[in-house]
Amino acid sequence: MEDSNLTMPAAPIPAAVVPMPAPVIPRWVAILQAIAISGIPTQLVIVIALWFTTDLIVIDDSGLRMSLQFMATLMLLDTALIALMIRVFLEFSGEDSKGMFIGNRPVFGEILRGLLFMPVVLVGVTAIVQGIRAVAPGLHTVEINPLTQFMQSPLEGAIFILVVILGAGIKEELQRAFVLKRFEQRLGGMRWGLVVTTVVFGVLHAPQGIDVAITIGFLGLFWGVLYMRRQSAVMSMTNHASFDAAQVVLYLISRALGS
Repeated sequence: MEDSNLTMPAAPIPAAVVPMPAPVIPRWVAILQAIAISGIPTQLVIVIALWFTTDLIVIDDSGLRMSLQFMATLMLLDTALIALMIRVFLEFSGEDSKGMFIGNRPVFGEILRGLLFMPVVLVGVTAIVQGIRAVAPGLHTVEINPLTQFMQSPLEGAIFILVVILGAGIKEELQRAFVLKRFEQRLGGMRWGLVVTTVVFGVLHAPQGIDVAITIGFLGLFWGVLYMRRQSAVMSMTNHASFDAAQVVLYLISRALGS
């Protein structure tokens, strides 16, 4: 048999990788979704449900009396409800949770970066708070942070650490990433989303004092920029959660030392 008669099967031609088109979401749907996962509607629903089904809500002459049990229940249920809503919204629009919140960066590396950057954020926040109080002492409108009432013992502190990790660090960065992505897709771009989320994030912390609200607004700006640059919420989520946990630990230490 001559070699010229031999025929070799042709190598398969790899199919061209076609990127998935961005989901077409009506603008009004994007707005409603952003409002729905903001935390305000969900917490209102949860409070009403707890009012009728439990005795966790106590109202006396001084108003609503909040216990650690009530706060923990509210925050954890809110986290679960918002995570579920985001999942449903993404399923309806054909989007991938991994693509929105994790991206293409190695998860372990993002977690490590978030943890290593936490002391820098801690020092930066302390500097901003002290700077505001030095320049504009009138903005220090709350002498004692109302959240300290939930950290009166090491056990309460441990419970509150779990609450802030899940109910703040994880939930709030899921919210931030989702809203920023919706702004990128249908609401004028991520930069506008960064402005909106920064302002809202600060305003919602106003009960802790105007100086604290301004500082937390800067924190929200930082975590929002992190998401925009990394295209992953893992680093900001880790940094946020570890920062909040460190704040609780530092308070418990200072309380134990009597300072």
